[in-house]
Amino acid sequence: MALIVQKYGGTSVGTPERIKNVARRVARSVAAGNQVVVVVSAMSGETNRLIGLAKEIQANPDPRELDVMVSTGEQVTIGLLSMALIAAGQKARSYTGAQVRILTDSAFTKARILAIDEDKMRADLESGHVVVVAGFQGVDEQGNITTLGRGGSDTTGVALAAALKADECQIYTDVDGVYTTDPRIVPEARKLDRITFEEMLEMASLGSKVLQIRSVEFAGKYKVKLRVLSSFQEEGEGTLITTEENNKMEQPIISGIAFNRDEAKITVLGVPDRPGIAYQILGPVADANIDVDMIIQNVGHDGTTDFSFTVNRGDFAKTKAILEEQVKGHIGARDIVGDNRTAKVSVVGVGMRSHVGIASKMFRTLSEEGINIQMISTSEIKISVVIDEKYLELAVRVLHKAFDLDQVV
Repeated sequence: MALIVQKYGGTSVGTPERIKNVARRVARSVAAGNQVVVVVSAMSGETNRLIGLAKEIQANPDPRELDVMVSTGEQVTIGLLSMALIAAGQKARSYTGAQVRILTDSAFTKARILAIDEDKMRADLESGHVVVVAGFQGVDEQGNITTLGRGGSDTTGVALAAALKADECQIYTDVDGVYTTDPRIVPEARKLDRITFEEMLEMASLGSKVLQIRSVEFAGKYKVKLRVLSSFQEEGEGTLITTEENNKMEQPIISGIAFNRDEAKITVLGVPDRPGIAYQILGPVADANIDVDMIIQNVGHDGTTDFSFTVNRGDFAKTKAILEEQVKGHIGARDIVGDNRTAKVSVVGVGMRSHVGIASKMFRTLSEEGINIQMISTSEIKISVVIDEKYLELAVRVLHKAFDLDQVV
């Protein structure tokens, strides 16, 4: 008997009929001899609707009260799914995050899980129940309802799998696995049978929307086997995400091409080339809770240097304003310029560790198409470049072909 945690996203439970389909799938898994814990999101669009209601009352909703309100979306879904299971003849019991006692810190709207009490869930599983848990939410030490941030239901699923030492955590979504890149841009993109946690984490952080980043981090830390599947297909093995690499003689060098359209580049020109200058530039940006991605500082000349970095496009205007007001005059920069029409393209693969020439091949491929590289960032298993947004889809297509990702392995 296997213990499986299944997580279903908002589109998978978006209507009563889809909830009934989920109930049938869960019941089949139990009939096959498995113990099953189900984690669900709110019905698609419901969280946005609740946030919209809150903003009609308060422009910047109080975080504690917002968590009280938006957590109700998942509460509706767990009740409906449990009813559907019972109607199908399967014993089921629903729990909110507080009832399970998913203990979190008190960072409302972006809480982190500290501990999980699995005793009630284990007792229910042993008595033949399917346990249905509200994703995205928990409770702090004071009993306040908290939420884990958008996409937090993935994290709930993985965390429950870790606490229960489940054999597998299955993430059901509207795609049937992880692809070498977005099939909407490259129709030849292939579904991967298997990918490592490291690769998936890079893919998620670089723009792939299949899994929430925190859930991948959690799974890697606690060695939880993850599988991405489609809730709209009855058959298929999906993509397994694991610490184990493929047992093939020849590993694929590159596993996928990730991209992000929402990049903006800012350059602070003519800053003094002295210790501490990076902190003086980025400190006020960090204080404004703005995430900085790629960073490049040019070689100094005549006592000055240029400092470039990227931020999310939505933070571009705010970041530029902060630099103009708090940094430019303070450090004596010559000017601040920016471009909010850039994109990031990345090649990802654990095979890069043992193969040379990946960067040169990537750069040559882009050069042959007349695509200029504005910034470069690397890690052990990825190379990222910032380019003009208008070349994004062309870059993804030619790199996908150059690294033979359209070939069956």
